[in-house]
Amino acid sequence: MSSGKVLLGVLAGVAAGALLGVLFAPDKGWNTRKRISKKGDEYAEALTEKFNEFLDSVSEKFEEVKEEVSDFAEQAQAKAEEVKKNVKTAF
Repeated sequence: MSSGKVLLGVLAGVAAGALLGVLFAPDKGWNTRKRISKKGDEYAEALTEKFNEFLDSVSEKFEEVKEEVSDFAEQAQAKAEEVKKNVKTAF
């Protein structure tokens, strides 16, 4: 199981627990709705932050792979030119 799925499951569990805790707390309706809204905003902000971190890590990995492929292509081209030069000098 990927860590992203585990993190999402934990966040969903925490959100559900917080929501149930607020709903069953003996408080006035307007105050309860206000608390639910506030918690929802906090969780949305946290989830957005985690998602942005995930995108950053994916972008970094992509750039690393892109550089490796570019280096490999340059090496392959250099080898091809070397072989081409060797073939010309052989004849």
